[in-house]
Amino acid sequence: MIDWLIFIPACFALNLAFGPNNLLAMTHGARRGVLFAQRAAIGRLLVFIPMIAASALGLGLLLTASATLFNIVKIIGALYLIWLGVKLWRSADRLEARVQAGDGLSHRTAFRSEALVAVSNPKAILMFAAFFPQFVSTKAYVQSYLLLGASFLVLEALAILAYATVGRFASRYATHRLSWMQRGSGLMMGLFGLLLLFSPQPARS
Repeated sequence: MIDWLIFIPACFALNLAFGPNNLLAMTHGARRGVLFAQRAAIGRLLVFIPMIAASALGLGLLLTASATLFNIVKIIGALYLIWLGVKLWRSADRLEARVQAGDGLSHRTAFRSEALVAVSNPKAILMFAAFFPQFVSTKAYVQSYLLLGASFLVLEALAILAYATVGRFASRYATHRLSWMQRGSGLMMGLFGLLLLFSPQPARS
């Protein structure tokens, strides 16, 4: 039986952790609003579904065991985060003018960014593989994994709402500083990429 009293707060703490995807939700919320950020983040949720399935099948253990596979995925993901950070930084100078004229950020671009950032971090699968088994019922493995996965996605949607709201609130009261917010987002995204690039492969337990 799943211990929901422990799983829900522990999982929501993971959902709320500040990382590349939540940073994107905050940036999208600041630029285009909460609803836009939530729609864009569907890309993240759709990526997490096969990741959860992969962890259930034990692919997280494969990433842990194979240094080569882990490093390939890690390097690709890190380079994408750094590229995205540079792109956010370089677009900051033109941001305020675009906002006044109607921000040109498309839903397709934001959706794709959310999906690519989600899939670019191999530690997402490892997190599912390490966290979920602590709550899985061995007598009903598939059913409990489905329930845990669905609960994670609902809590993730709530975290997206929270970050998008913070971003929107900040932009409304500091519109003239929106370009600096964009630069800050770019800098943090690049930092996440560097941290991922130099992070060690998780040890096998």
